[in-house]
Amino acid sequence: MARAFAPGKCILFGEHAVVYGHPAVAVAIDAGVEVSIRESSKWTIEGMDFDPSRHPHITHILRDVFKYNGVPLEIDVKSGLFSAAGLGSSAAISNAMGAALQFHIDPDSDLDRIGLARMGHSAEAIAQKGRASPTDTATSALGGCVVVSGELVSETTHIFDASLETPEGERTWSISRAIVPEGLDAWIVLGFTGIGSPTGRMVAGVASLLEEDPSKETEMEAIGKITHAGLAALSAGNLEGVGIAMNACHERLKSLNVSSPELENLIEAARPHSLGVKLTGAGGGGCMVSLTRDPRRVAEAIEIAGGRPLISKLGADGVKILT
Repeated sequence: MARAFAPGKCILFGEHAVVYGHPAVAVAIDAGVEVSIRESSKWTIEGMDFDPSRHPHITHILRDVFKYNGVPLEIDVKSGLFSAAGLGSSAAISNAMGAALQFHIDPDSDLDRIGLARMGHSAEAIAQKGRASPTDTATSALGGCVVVSGELVSETTHIFDASLETPEGERTWSISRAIVPEGLDAWIVLGFTGIGSPTGRMVAGVASLLEEDPSKETEMEAIGKITHAGLAALSAGNLEGVGIAMNACHERLKSLNVSSPELENLIEAARPHSLGVKLTGAGGGGCMVSLTRDPRRVAEAIEIAGGRPLISKLGADGVKILT
């Protein structure tokens, strides 16, 4: 049996704008997805017959990436992430599946995290009708704090480049690693509204908004500037500055109509105990995130307000093989 784990992700600032070439800063979180595969007499996933149309990410990896033509596989997926909540669950599934399949085919090969990030991005693009940034898959594959931008961002370590032909034209991104100082006295606390937030639908909604009202492009530019400021603060260990950037980013995202009453409810509950708080991911439901020095208190506030909390350190490890 081959087993692999890939973490979910949380965007600190830059969501939606990153699809249009502006930077985004994301961190891997402790929770994630474990995939195990073993040879079987028939194709199954989680004990059920495997239907390729219901699992586009896994199907893409099997057929298009690895061109797998071996014996049928029994696939098991265990997720510690809230589903359709903006935490990169589909990217984590792609990375964990790719890592497990690579190990199954060639146990002696080195884990190619960049290759997995590229593979996951192509799977995301298929699922999201051509509009997908590499943020989720790169962060899940590489771990730590990842910066994705239309151009190389100074004071980061460049890892690789990615490109994609979208309905709006070709997009290119530079994927880099940001160095977060060790020993920071802060945690992130995610709060799930309980309402799913399909990324493809939300990204398409923002695309329609920009087409109807081109002046909204200024919001994208503002998010880009906020992200640069937030990244500088994070690299310097200035947690208060990171919080200010998170708050400012949220206000811009609200103007793109991607927040919701449920998100605002959890954000207001967490705000008194947070350095910064905002929605994270596509919005329209899904999760909010708090940067805080008092994670237990924020988690309690989220729970009292009707949300489901998840506490994580600031930047977990990337995809790995489990032995």
